[in-house]
Amino acid sequence: MQTDSTRFALKGDLLTSYTDNNGNYIFQIGSNLTTQLKSRDLKKIFFFIGNYDLIRTNDEDFQNSWFFHLRYNHKISDLLRFEAFLQNQNNLLLAITRRNLVGSGLRFKFISRETTKAYFGNSYMYEIEHIGDTQEKLYNHRNSSYLSVNHSFQTPRLDVTGTVYFQPLYRDIGNHRILAQLKAELPINKVLSFSALYNYFYSSFSPTRNSDRSSNVSFGLTFSM
Repeated sequence: MQTDSTRFALKGDLLTSYTDNNGNYIFQIGSNLTTQLKSRDLKKIFFFIGNYDLIRTNDEDFQNSWFFHLRYNHKISDLLRFEAFLQNQNNLLLAITRRNLVGSGLRFKFISRETTKAYFGNSYMYEIEHIGDTQEKLYNHRNSSYLSVNHSFQTPRLDVTGTVYFQPLYRDIGNHRILAQLKAELPINKVLSFSALYNYFYSSFSPTRNSDRSSNVSFGLTFSM
């Protein structure tokens, strides 16, 4: 999320590859779209992010997931912002195959420098989770806290953003999720950047195994406007 005076921003990442060795193939596609619109007074931000990841072989899918997130951000002061969000998430290879949630909370900017910005957020969220193997539905009340840091290196020109989420149940902190993302962008020109992206997901609760976890690293191009 950009918090400068830019009112409209759009970014897209795309990674795709296909390998065939004597009839055994691996097909991979990864895509991300991020866009935001800011009000004229620069106090309100409407932010959307969506992605889709697929890794397919002859015999099975190693990755098949998508994610949509819509967030409203309202500036109360230079340090404090109110946030509300909706989310839909599907991962056909995890025990909980579908998750829908709604939530709201506060976002604090505790570092604001020209090259470095850091935020801490804390929210309440209500979620509905669908277990693919048993067709059960879970209705949960969770806390969601996150730390997000962005740093821009001047030489060489490199933008790095890291975010970590911790999301426990209010009634049982041992039932929690950890999500992390690290992204680096090296600009080629004003529109195009080379990018590297790492995602990690861990859930201490799984109805079919001890835990759920996944991670992936991808390299590609980012388009900005």
